[in-house]
Amino acid sequence: MKDILAAIRFPKSTYMYWQKRLDREDPDVEVKEVMLAIRKKHANYGHIPMKKELMKCGLVVNKKKVQRLIRELDIRVVAFTRKSRRYSSYKGTVGRVAQNRINRRFSSTIPYQKITTDTTEFKYYEADTTGKLQMKKVYLDPFLDLFNREIISYSISTQPNGETIMEALEKAIEVTKGCQFRRTFHSDQGWAYQMKAYSAKIKEHKIFQSMSRRGNCLDNSPMENFFGILKQEMYYGKIYRSFRELERAITAYIHYYNHERMKEKLGWVSPIEYRLNHMASELVT
Repeated sequence: MKDILAAIRFPKSTYMYWQKRLDREDPDVEVKEVMLAIRKKHANYGHIPMKKELMKCGLVVNKKKVQRLIRELDIRVVAFTRKSRRYSSYKGTVGRVAQNRINRRFSSTIPYQKITTDTTEFKYYEADTTGKLQMKKVYLDPFLDLFNREIISYSISTQPNGETIMEALEKAIEVTKGCQFRRTFHSDQGWAYQMKAYSAKIKEHKIFQSMSRRGNCLDNSPMENFFGILKQEMYYGKIYRSFRELERAITAYIHYYNHERMKEKLGWVSPIEYRLNHMASELVT
């Protein structure tokens, strides 16, 4: 070995240094194992949420090391761009248009006081009797609490219709009925939210109705943000082959989002954990 090193003009001290480093046990084995377990549960966590999860497991690792280990383990998150145009339910003035009571005041210190909703579209591909793939559509109508960004109710249907939106609305009203202050339900000016039945149901329960300005998606940005996260993490980059498959994926993701997915704005806890912590602190005070 001495002659070989001399022939290639490689310092013996450098050779011995790297030999010792390569022979020693990997000091990050435990951290790597935990990171792989976290990635299996949270497929879309970047380095900051990953670092927070490691801390929950009792492992304090700095940001640069987490980034390096993510590269070494090849568990980087793949980002996708929007694949199709945004779904719009606006059909003109077909009923009552409410004033914009929220007016981009998207924060709330009270659970269930400010609720926002919207509709988004998904696509799946199902084989017909000849074996040819046919594109079909699915619509999601969630209601989101601006207090903690929790999805409190939702409906999934194969076509946009008033019946399923009313079902989701009634569930949202039931979930929020314990709020001690008058509630506000916000939406865009989609045809369903202008329906007499929708407005009447809200009025019946003494809830304020609020609507975004026409053609202004920023007036309902928390809902748009949720749709972006939802599709980035469970829809883009995947192909669904049936309504049931897509429905199960959406349902599973909403449960994960509410119960397990931490948010920076909530102090790195999930929406439901944030609400429960708030309720516990209120009881103490």
